[in-house]
Amino acid sequence: MNLFKLSTTLCGLALMGAVCISTAKADDWNNKTVITFSGPVEIPGVHLTGFGVLPAGTYVFRLLDSQSDRHIVQIFSEDQKTVYATILAIPNYRLKATSKTVITFSERPAGEPEALRAWFYPGRNWGDEFVYPKARAMEIAKTTNTPVLFTPAEIAVEVAEPIKTPDAPVVMEMKRAPVMAFQPTGEQVEVATVVTAPPPAELAATTTQPPVADTLPATASTMPLIGMMGLIALGGALSLRMIEKRVR
Repeated sequence: MNLFKLSTTLCGLALMGAVCISTAKADDWNNKTVITFSGPVEIPGVHLTGFGVLPAGTYVFRLLDSQSDRHIVQIFSEDQKTVYATILAIPNYRLKATSKTVITFSERPAGEPEALRAWFYPGRNWGDEFVYPKARAMEIAKTTNTPVLFTPAEIAVEVAEPIKTPDAPVVMEMKRAPVMAFQPTGEQVEVATVVTAPPPAELAATTTQPPVADTLPATASTMPLIGMMGLIALGGALSLRMIEKRVR
């Protein structure tokens, strides 16, 4: 293989590698996780009409927005074209991280769907515990004998159109909403009594935010960037070819 062919091949491989790395980073900042439910699952938050209970199937969990004391989690269809639910969650600490995704449920009486409780992203010591509407949280706490987070704020539970942006009105309500917890006895308590907040340094190191300075908006195409890199690679290859001719 002559110098020209070698340089062209190396530039092509470098270009492909850059595209792959970009995709990996995107998945990292939004905690994208593919999850399959073997049975129906009740979900909190704001959901598309008719999807308060998700049927068995495969779904994608992703963060829409992340703050120090609360997260906004979205559940997508497997092809990520439909947002079924947008849910308020509170970071909850655990002592041992696992290499796989962990989903926990509040067990329900026979014949009723399990209620989604928390989502732990692989490799982290903390996860997201989901917040239910007040009345539903009290019912689940009593029937499962476990504390359940709730918000007393009157936030819509159904929408006709999917929520797509972190500045949507209902998302802004979630960010401002107070959060408490129901004990199985029906007592209302502060969140800190049932949820252990992650250490600030650890949460800050892993809090996910979309890249700002060196990436295109999510609605933009990556084709111009790829084209530019291709031209740079081609120019480099032509320069090496000219040098090769002079050396002969």
